[in-house]
Amino acid sequence: MEPIADAEPLRPLLEPADGVPDVTSTPEALAEVTAALAAGTGPVAVDVERASGYRYGQSAYLVQLRREGAGTVLIDPVPLRDLSELGAALAGTEWVLHAANQDLPSLRALGLVPDALFDTELAARLLGRDRVGLGHIVAEELGITLAKEHSAADWSTRPLPADWLRYAALDVELLVELRDRLAADLAAAGKLEWAQEEFEAVRTAPPAPPRVDPWRRTSGMHTVRTDRGAAVVREMWQAREDLARRVDRSPGRVLPDAAIVAAAHALPASEADLLALPPFTGRGARRHAAHWWGAVERALALPRDELPPRRAPGDPTTPPPPRAWAAKAPDAAARLEAVRGAVRGLAAEVAVPQENLLAPAIQRQLAWTPPEATESAVAEAMTALGARRWQVGLLAAPVAAALTATAD
Repeated sequence: MEPIADAEPLRPLLEPADGVPDVTSTPEALAEVTAALAAGTGPVAVDVERASGYRYGQSAYLVQLRREGAGTVLIDPVPLRDLSELGAALAGTEWVLHAANQDLPSLRALGLVPDALFDTELAARLLGRDRVGLGHIVAEELGITLAKEHSAADWSTRPLPADWLRYAALDVELLVELRDRLAADLAAAGKLEWAQEEFEAVRTAPPAPPRVDPWRRTSGMHTVRTDRGAAVVREMWQAREDLARRVDRSPGRVLPDAAIVAAAHALPASEADLLALPPFTGRGARRHAAHWWGAVERALALPRDELPPRRAPGDPTTPPPPRAWAAKAPDAAARLEAVRGAVRGLAAEVAVPQENLLAPAIQRQLAWTPPEATESAVAEAMTALGARRWQVGLLAAPVAAALTATAD
């Protein structure tokens, strides 16, 4: 089935078909909408609005659901922190989300865990669509334009403005219809089973493990040239996390990365020296000056043998960055180029992005610690690394051939 956007003019969707519902914010209202959704039929469309960039963490500040027979429901999870009864009422129902891996963690925190999943963004990727944002896919598949002007709004705002609620309701208005069209496209392309495996992998994925040394991801960290400077970054990053968590604000709004890096470069000798740095001239940075200076003092007082290395120590179980392979591990670099070539060639053939056909991390691991260059050995290695059955079926033979070629 081909997209219809080129066949007819795009139509703007400005209002939900049933109007904008009242926000559910009391236990009594939650019980009513739970019963309505449980009595509905077919899949349930689900979306979440967070306050990324404004609040600390990834908590949900609005949950939207829509199901045939129940209409659209908007739930305020701030006063209703436990939605597990709603989750239980939807047991066995397929949930339709767009970019589900972004929303599932905040839904799980509320007790909402799907038994089955259809991810419209992932479906679009497997179909080889060039642009996979919800607005683009709705336009391409359904010929309808969705307004996206409030996608980066501060959804912790209360009360939520009426136009924001309209936007939120529209985000689930067409998800089930979009799901049906994409499912038909996947079936026609022979990719429906691939998609189902991918959806299940997203649904059952464990929480991401904590990052090792997350402070090293501070923007501008690569410009810090000393171990003492690295210690300043570490201590200030942790101080910022502690304060951001306490005041429930996004860390970047508490103190910008540029201020942390400036302190790491300057290694100020006093609180006054710290506040003289340009990134600390703002009222927000000065309000917590003693907090920031305390972090710098801790870093400056560390014995040399307790300073963190400027460069992160390598993980022996993880291949180093590929850019270093050519000089330090030329055989592995040749294998990686061959594996990537095999994946790239098949990706073009089946019209699936390379990263969705086989995760780059798996490609690197196959090249760094190669299995025996046989189809069965490669299949076993791919499976152990987390590749799905459909990926193994498509790629085991060409990857084995690529590894064989580099061994000649």
